[in-house]
Amino acid sequence: MGAERYSIDPDMSRFTVRVSASGMLSAFGHNPTIAIRDFSGEATFDPDTLDRAELHLRVKSSSLAVTDNVSDKDRREIERTMNQEVLETERYPEIVFNSSKVSASKAGDGQYWVNLVGDLSMHGVIGTQPVAAQIALLGDTLRAFGEFVLRQTNYGIRQVSVAGGTLKVKDELKCSFDILARKQPNQT
Repeated sequence: MGAERYSIDPDMSRFTVRVSASGMLSAFGHNPTIAIRDFSGEATFDPDTLDRAELHLRVKSSSLAVTDNVSDKDRREIERTMNQEVLETERYPEIVFNSSKVSASKAGDGQYWVNLVGDLSMHGVIGTQPVAAQIALLGDTLRAFGEFVLRQTNYGIRQVSVAGGTLKVKDELKCSFDILARKQPNQT
């Protein structure tokens, strides 16, 4: 069959981050879900040589937006804090992931379990990030879905707190994705 290249279709894909609060007042705080609105990427996949799969992903850091049903005031404050104090989007406009190691196994006809390890560049720091995914190939599309945990402190991001430290964001973020990619035409 040979290796095929797929381009991510962001309009048909979903990529979110779940933030959790801790501290004495966490029961009253927000645990917002953040949607990543502007991302692009490319995957290379060959069912005959699974360990040669690749993923390259770029996220515009200022494209993250709160999706929960919160007041406009709270939404603006969360997004301002996220952009200015947490991600520092003017200074670090992109988040980039490039896989460097892959292990995969066939789960069924056109279905695979894939474990990626790659370099995640975020907030001026490059760290190693594992990502597990289920992959389904159907016609000219590749669908990948899964979850992974990201630790903010691994990327030099300080944990945000409010109300005198009685409410703060946990270090671990839960990232979820359901990505559709379309086969690129053969280049000759």
